[in-house]
Amino acid sequence: MNIWMVLLAAAMLSTVLCNVLIPMAWKTALVDHPCARKQHAVPVPLVGGLAVYGTMVIMMVALLPLEVDIRLFLVSSSFMVLIGALDDRYDIDPGVRFIAQMLAAAVVVFGADVQIMQLGNLLGAGTIELGPLAMPFTLLAIVAAMNAYNMIDGIDGLLGSLAMVAFAGIAALAFMHDQHLPVIVAAILFGAMIPYQIRNMGFRLRPIRKIFMGDSGSMLVGFVVVWMLVMLTHPERLLESWFAIQPNVEAVRPVAVLWLIAVPLMDMFAIMARRIMKGQSPFRPDREHLHHIFMRAGFTSRQTLGIITGIACFKLALGLTFEWLQVPEPIVLSIFIAIFVLYLVMLKNIWRIVSWVRQQRDIEE
Repeated sequence: MNIWMVLLAAAMLSTVLCNVLIPMAWKTALVDHPCARKQHAVPVPLVGGLAVYGTMVIMMVALLPLEVDIRLFLVSSSFMVLIGALDDRYDIDPGVRFIAQMLAAAVVVFGADVQIMQLGNLLGAGTIELGPLAMPFTLLAIVAAMNAYNMIDGIDGLLGSLAMVAFAGIAALAFMHDQHLPVIVAAILFGAMIPYQIRNMGFRLRPIRKIFMGDSGSMLVGFVVVWMLVMLTHPERLLESWFAIQPNVEAVRPVAVLWLIAVPLMDMFAIMARRIMKGQSPFRPDREHLHHIFMRAGFTSRQTLGIITGIACFKLALGLTFEWLQVPEPIVLSIFIAIFVLYLVMLKNIWRIVSWVRQQRDIEE
């Protein structure tokens, strides 16, 4: 199967779905209205996630064997997108949304037996088996990823860029380990994101209708990313008939996949920790995310997008290099933790750093 043709077909299908869904969004009031926390001045249709979802479903049904694992994944992702769309339209209570996310994740965890069973040789003393903790750990990992991508979606192009970095990384890891199925799925999702990214960021040569991803899209991205990461690290647990054709399939080391989602993951945990320390709800919206910090330092939204995407690409390159060279897992984990600690230290002194950056760039306070 030609991966480039799959990517192109997904991009074309997603383009068609965007054009179909935009007028429907206006009719159903599925639009994002301006407020104090947001930068746009007019309502914007929230159909990016629905277009990506529709493309994913159609392409997977057309190209993949519809084993029970795939069917349950599509059922679970459909439920996830429905939750997100309802949240976009009616602003669901965070507690209710969290429960709904857990229920949707449970479909693949309990129904399709998609579980993170082991964490690899992280401490150098042998493989860490999760045993009875595998199911709750996987549930929390899925919900954490969904909320990480939801929280990072703060400026035009950022969610799409980070999602495309993750899908590109998944394809690269899968290719390195001769896993064909994740390459196909990653190509579908990457292609589906392209029309959204163009509409979300704007296209100078021809005016086009702007759209947002919405909670349906950010939750879908987080869910799909974790599902595919489990596929990479535990290939023997998914699609037995598919892998019967590939007897020599290799598993990716779990520590390698952390680098694919490092930016949204670190941003989420750091922000939630700061909110809890302030006595606030960890789910309370604010303007202290990584992209807000860069913009307060005087960078434009496009410059901020370029910087954060560059950071994500750099971390992805590190992870791929470590996996290619088979650097010992304790060393890889130590480097990841060291970068996260450095990030936390910088956040603790962030306003001093912001003031210094503004002074260096001759920007008035």
